[in-house]
Amino acid sequence: MDSFTRFSPKAFTFLRGIAKHNRKEWFEAHRDTYEQELKRPLSALIEEMDVHLATIAPEIIGSPKKSVFRIHRDVRFSKDKSPYKTNVACWFFHRDVGTRMQTEAVHGGAGFYLHIQPGACFCGGGIWMPPRPALAKIRQALVDDLEGWEAIVTNRAFRRRFGDLDTEGMLTRLPRGYDADHPAGAWLRYQSFTAGTPLTEEEVLSPKLPHVLARHYAAMTPFVRWLNTALGLAPAAVR
Repeated sequence: MDSFTRFSPKAFTFLRGIAKHNRKEWFEAHRDTYEQELKRPLSALIEEMDVHLATIAPEIIGSPKKSVFRIHRDVRFSKDKSPYKTNVACWFFHRDVGTRMQTEAVHGGAGFYLHIQPGACFCGGGIWMPPRPALAKIRQALVDDLEGWEAIVTNRAFRRRFGDLDTEGMLTRLPRGYDADHPAGAWLRYQSFTAGTPLTEEEVLSPKLPHVLARHYAAMTPFVRWLNTALGLAPAAVR
């Protein structure tokens, strides 16, 4: 495994190209660029971030084999039959669910995320659209520990860095079984629990990218740990 140095501007050139020429012939003609400028440095970055996470949140790990999202799109149920994604991304996940990552994707607990796409780079974390059993556990934790949850997500430093939680899929009404004036009502309507912060292309191309990510992930650790604790996934002091 190569040590991470930096992403080259050619990485963004490739991503802009696949957005314009999203077909197999173009990808195969530029596969070497994808391998050299995106896949290899991303794997090296994951290895380096795994070292940082051993100090920040030892229970969260990165794996070059399991953390990287495939560039091929699943088009089986989509009207858009474009075969390739126009971004690259990776996921750092709780070690207790790591062996299920390939089948459960991001539903294997809360973790950290990195998204690289021209004009839309960001990093963040949480859990996106968890299945019903996991969502039920999070909702129960919101009822049981509303004060602890709000101490994290309404914290001034957290909001200054990450803003509001993503409202994708948010319900217009409270879930069945909860009173309309429930103290946790504002949070019980969420179906995803994620937050993030934009990254500039200059930050992504910098050799200091691992340190930038480490600072953001450290600030997000209490949020991720609260969610994982709700799911029965314990924090760790050492790896």
